[in-house]
Amino acid sequence: MSKGFDWPALMRAGLHGLGLKPDEFWALTPVELQLMLGSDASRAPMLSDGLAALMAAYPDIKKDDQDER
Repeated sequence: MSKGFDWPALMRAGLHGLGLKPDEFWALTPVELQLMLGSDASRAPMLSDGLAALMAAYPDIKKDDQDER
């Protein structure tokens, strides 16, 4: 199971290290913040196997006809 994000460390890096204002920090996507902090260029992009694993872990939930009103 994933441990998730280390928010205190990310906030220190963004607010103190990069000098972002809170609204600028929270407007960033995780990928944008990663790039600003120095992305690990050696990491390979996600391919179809990775996407298939994500889709299996987080399947779309189909809504009933009544839910679409």
